[in-house]
Amino acid sequence: MMTGAVWLAALLALGGTDMQWTPQTSGASQRLRGVSAVDARVAWASGNKGTFSRTTDGGKTWKAGTVPGAEELDFRDVDAFSASTAYLLAIGEGDKSRIYKTVDGGAHWALQFTNPTPKAFFNAMAFWDERHGIAFSDPVEGHFVVVVTLDGGASWKPVPAEALPAALPGEGGFAASGTSITVHGEGHVWFGLGGPAARVLHSSDQGRTWTIATTPLATGDGAGVFSLLFWNEREGIAVGGNYHHPEDPTGNVAFTRDGGQTWSVPTGPRPAGYRSCVAQLRGEKGPTLVTVGPSGADVSEDGGQSWRPLGSTGFHAISTARSGKGAWAVGEEGRIAALQPTPSAGKK
Repeated sequence: MMTGAVWLAALLALGGTDMQWTPQTSGASQRLRGVSAVDARVAWASGNKGTFSRTTDGGKTWKAGTVPGAEELDFRDVDAFSASTAYLLAIGEGDKSRIYKTVDGGAHWALQFTNPTPKAFFNAMAFWDERHGIAFSDPVEGHFVVVVTLDGGASWKPVPAEALPAALPGEGGFAASGTSITVHGEGHVWFGLGGPAARVLHSSDQGRTWTIATTPLATGDGAGVFSLLFWNEREGIAVGGNYHHPEDPTGNVAFTRDGGQTWSVPTGPRPAGYRSCVAQLRGEKGPTLVTVGPSGADVSEDGGQSWRPLGSTGFHAISTARSGKGAWAVGEEGRIAALQPTPSAGKK
């Protein structure tokens, strides 16, 4: 059996064609839309009908459950910090948008936040660390809605509307994978939008002040920025497209080298269709990226400049552990799979 270090080295050194999806049994039959890898052994998944699932043995076994009182909610986002501690975000208009937290491995869940604004619809959340987090909603009456916690979710306070740029008519975010918002370092946060423009908002001070930029991703109904990832304060990637056309690669990836002020289209081959999530396999040679969507997955070994297929199995979300050891993707009907090197990848 490979150690975590050998696992990562094999994935990074041998490339996309030497990676494979290994199906696992999630214990759930509901659609899974969120996943959060903690390390090579611990990961959490979330989905429809109040569903969550957890593994503590690298995916050999998963234990699924339902959050009491949330049986009709759709958990599109999960952020986990250990085998004990995880946050879940439910989407929906008004009080359907909620945030729950467990500190005992899912045995009990505390309802930390219930959206008080009837027309708000929260899409995703992200955390700088276990105590400092942020979540965003679609705009309400032309104003973006953002809440921040500084105390581990005990309280979520709204960012003043005047601190945020004005929203465009018809503009909104996406809750496809819980990764339309991302953070880096101690204060940077970006979240993506779609509709009339595929824009990205950025704050470098945990949401106190904001700037906004337009990306070249697809626009229109069901189109825009679905997932964001930054591997340092300046370099990052945005993926998306149009979810109504899952096999159309138009406007599905862009990169930035200046912290999101400007975005460019890669010059090499693109992912094969609309993509809802992107994650990084960390390595010393730079970012190796994996992106997933309902029509399949793709891998890039050059920071998103060129992509090649990684199978036609559809997934909604993918997560890699902060250490780079451990990667899982989730999808329809409780689908979950680990990204692993092929058997030959571990041989010299």
